[in-house]
Amino acid sequence: MKKHWIIIMLLTASIATNAQYKYGLKVTNLQEYKASIKQNPKKELIDLEKFISGIVLDIRYATTNNFTGEKIYNMSKAYARKPVAEAVKRAQAELQKQGLGIKIFDAYRPYKATVRFYEVYKDTTYVASPYRGSRHNRGCAIDMTIINLKTGEELKMPTGYDSFQKEAWPSTPVKDPEARKNRALIISVMEKQGFKVNGSEWWHFDFIGWRNYEVLDIDFEELAK
Repeated sequence: MKKHWIIIMLLTASIATNAQYKYGLKVTNLQEYKASIKQNPKKELIDLEKFISGIVLDIRYATTNNFTGEKIYNMSKAYARKPVAEAVKRAQAELQKQGLGIKIFDAYRPYKATVRFYEVYKDTTYVASPYRGSRHNRGCAIDMTIINLKTGEELKMPTGYDSFQKEAWPSTPVKDPEARKNRALIISVMEKQGFKVNGSEWWHFDFIGWRNYEVLDIDFEELAK
């Protein structure tokens, strides 16, 4: 009986693994992640809300207010690798001098969420390919906008968040001078801190050193323990 139970457990684990890696990408789990940060503390995922004073979270995937119409996350959290968190903190400090601040829509994203996005919307112009994973999965991407610290209102930008339109591309000409100025500001501030804007999303910034970090599939609940 015990032998049969062990076989059943092994089969269950095998099915789960095949489902997780059905796109052929090896991802890092919680145990592997913990081992990696012992070897390299810079790989730690930092809670941005705790680390950066005054930062505002609007984690859309913890709600149904996103392009999937589904609640993807069970917790409203924003994590990033330590050097990424430090760079965002510097950007926040620069913006605060102008009475402005950062609002984050998304940061680290478990790989399983990327798989779900792709299965909902397969255009990889706007969603990451599960065959490669996202910079978000590496803890090296920030989706954000700028807010007025006094009012809490978002500055005017060419489009809203998660717009699947060419107007969201940072290279698309913008007629509205206010939106054009604000888009230039957010790109300039983030580039100074070592980020590069995504080619189809003005709000998405990739940390230039993202290749040094593994694709993770760790839920927020596991990180928050």
